[in-house]
Amino acid sequence: MNRNVLISGASIAGPALAHWLGRHGFRPTVVELAPSLRQGGQAVDFRGETHLTVLERMGLIPELRRIQTGGSPVRFVDELGRTLLHLPAEFTGGEIEVLRGDLARVLYEHSLPYTEYIFGDSITSLAETSSGVRVGFQRGASRDFDLVIGADGLHSNVRRLAFGPEENYVSHLGYYAATWQLPNDLGLGKGSIGYNVPGRFASVGADHRNPAQAGAFFVFAAPELSYDRRDPEQQKRLIDHAFSGLGWEVPRLLGTLHQAPDLYFDSISRADVDTWSTGRVCLVGDAACGATIGGMGTGTAVVAAYVLAGELARAQGDHRVAFTRYESRLRKYARGCQAGGDRTGKFLAPGTAAGIRFRNTVLSRLLFLNGMLRLGEKVSSTVALPDYPAGPSRVSR
Repeated sequence: MNRNVLISGASIAGPALAHWLGRHGFRPTVVELAPSLRQGGQAVDFRGETHLTVLERMGLIPELRRIQTGGSPVRFVDELGRTLLHLPAEFTGGEIEVLRGDLARVLYEHSLPYTEYIFGDSITSLAETSSGVRVGFQRGASRDFDLVIGADGLHSNVRRLAFGPEENYVSHLGYYAATWQLPNDLGLGKGSIGYNVPGRFASVGADHRNPAQAGAFFVFAAPELSYDRRDPEQQKRLIDHAFSGLGWEVPRLLGTLHQAPDLYFDSISRADVDTWSTGRVCLVGDAACGATIGGMGTGTAVVAAYVLAGELARAQGDHRVAFTRYESRLRKYARGCQAGGDRTGKFLAPGTAAGIRFRNTVLSRLLFLNGMLRLGEKVSSTVALPDYPAGPSRVSR
């Protein structure tokens, strides 16, 4: 009953869900707009008992340990490069930190034995019937599925089609973030260096895999902007304008922006969906409860995938029972993790010089820093995980 499941999105939540659905005997199909798995990306981390328990049950911890970055310390500097604040690797990197692209690849490989993947296509319509969902695709022929799961991020296409316009669910939190790759002409070592002026943060760090390359990470305060999410040249102009006239190494970093082929640019926003399911359609990960940066979205997505698949298996595919139990178990937990995203922009780019000094002073105190680390671990481990019996993983490492 309800074994044929379509998942939209092949980043983190989608392949994690496909892995667990396959082990429970379902037939998952994953559709992804990108032509292939997305490479690179920022580092993502796992922290606390709940995250590590799910990774252990997936059989991923040994492999993730082998490819982990070891954490990414951050050094905040003034215009002359003098250190104002140093944050250790464990503050930013949790207990396991890996590059997003590496994590996506591992999840894909572990789900592949159970899963049909369709790259370079997108859902255009959802029509629920008495026995399933008729799904229209941008490129492929329409197909019927028992259930449809939106694991397609903060700007979820499935959420838009099944629940309504994005503006009904996504709130702008006052900041924008950008990342891109560039040559490591500064001779950077492990970790990253960041520079602040009020409302703006510019940083650069060496690539974990290739020391000849580096990654820029910029954050700036702004009201909600109107721009084309598919036009990187327009986005580059917005970044240029936001950081024009700054000192330190900002001009050099901006000088690499227009040659960057892989720009990521988005608002720092939060998704709040009153009910995570409607009929035979359900949301998981950032589509349901995401925060762009700092909301423990990667860990929450992996936990949510585990619980959603487990509840579908426990309910023998009865989506009405499973979707209700899934949301009941995780909503409070997810909202608690998500709340960290509300503070990310203000933390990285305080709006005043006094705010920057206050952050640097407070976080220089070891006691306060340790307290924040313990709080993060506590928030990420506030849900009891059921043990859903499942078949063994077919991928051996």
